[in-house]
Amino acid sequence: LLIDPRILILDEATSAVDTETEKEIQKALDNLVKGRTTIAIAHRLSTLRKADRLVVMDRGEIVEVGPHDALMEKQGAYWRLYQAQLRTAEDEEVSQGVADERLGVAVAMTGHAAHPAGDA
Repeated sequence: LLIDPRILILDEATSAVDTETEKEIQKALDNLVKGRTTIAIAHRLSTLRKADRLVVMDRGEIVEVGPHDALMEKQGAYWRLYQAQLRTAEDEEVSQGVADERLGVAVAMTGHAAHPAGDA
């Protein structure tokens, strides 16, 4: 980036990070891509929402082309992938919430057992 390239290629820029880190990376990328042609390869579709044009491929074939909103309205391949990722993210949040609740109960039980009053 020191030479200020006109074309930028990003390959899975946020694939291995949590959603909070992804948001921070996305903010930095928003500034980085201004004024450049950017080709972004991603499986995490949320990173591509602001793209001018998305090219959706299936088994090496282009099946849809357009901006996020138009592809969502079409309810085709992109929409199905986006919905599947959304459901997966929601399921993970629910699972994490259940785990957090269990941890809270375990901590509370541990704290109670260690209370100087004993079982009171």
